[in-house]
Amino acid sequence: MSTYLPTIKQLQYLVALHEQGHFGRAADASFVSQSTLSAGIRELESLLGVTLVERSRRVVRFTALGDAVVAKANRLLREAEELSDLVQAAGKPLSGQLRMSVIPTIAPFMLPRILPRLRRERPDLQLMLREETSQDAIESLQHGRVDCVLLALPFDTGDVEYEHISDDALFVAFPKDDPRDPPEQIPPEMIDQGRLLLLEDGHCLRDHALAACNRSELRASASMIGTSLHTLVQMVDNDLGLTMLPEMAIEAGILANTKVVARPVQSETAKRKIVLVWRKNSPREADFRLLADELKAG
Repeated sequence: MSTYLPTIKQLQYLVALHEQGHFGRAADASFVSQSTLSAGIRELESLLGVTLVERSRRVVRFTALGDAVVAKANRLLREAEELSDLVQAAGKPLSGQLRMSVIPTIAPFMLPRILPRLRRERPDLQLMLREETSQDAIESLQHGRVDCVLLALPFDTGDVEYEHISDDALFVAFPKDDPRDPPEQIPPEMIDQGRLLLLEDGHCLRDHALAACNRSELRASASMIGTSLHTLVQMVDNDLGLTMLPEMAIEAGILANTKVVARPVQSETAKRKIVLVWRKNSPREADFRLLADELKAG
């Protein structure tokens, strides 16, 4: 066995650089200075006796061997995370640090009503939150950057375990004085494809909204320009079109101080499934199911 082995920190720096493609951004993501990260990677290369990264003033390019080392490093870091999880699971239930990603169409509407109670009732739990789109959150889960993810199905999560939290109905939001005077429940065929405003690519709610419409032509013609639900509401309030909102956002008051009206879509598919997702065979599964119960109670 070699006397000198790469450290976890060195491998983390290398993976961060591979993901970010830039020393400065990788250092920020690793919460260290750029010089510290660069020195750590040089020490790793010296230890291994190889060049992993080709450096120039503008480009960071990994060698073929560097790519292979990054793939192995990801697996090693994942194993290290699972070792930590195993020790954590042996302690007090739902305690210690737990890292959770939450998608942007859930975080501002669900977390404010849940977090105060969690802090009161689970004082030993240190919940570390990060807001990411569904795809980024699942990648963070697979690479061990987070322990669990709060997101909405349907979405391709890969081979994971999950606990169902709740169903979240979808509503059509439109200006109060809409000349079409929509009924109390809006049939999908009434949704005007020329006025539909949706979130940009990367947000699973966009696909949920299109699925609720059940009209293939909307996929090609919808104006996908919103960066957040709050932005879409402001667009609708200024009579730029209509959009689709989840019920939890409406209940959280997203329409407050606007003239926007929201009514449910008359469709069996007009809902999304809120779930807590974690890696399969995680030793902290019991903790995640307890957390899911806490989220359901919220």
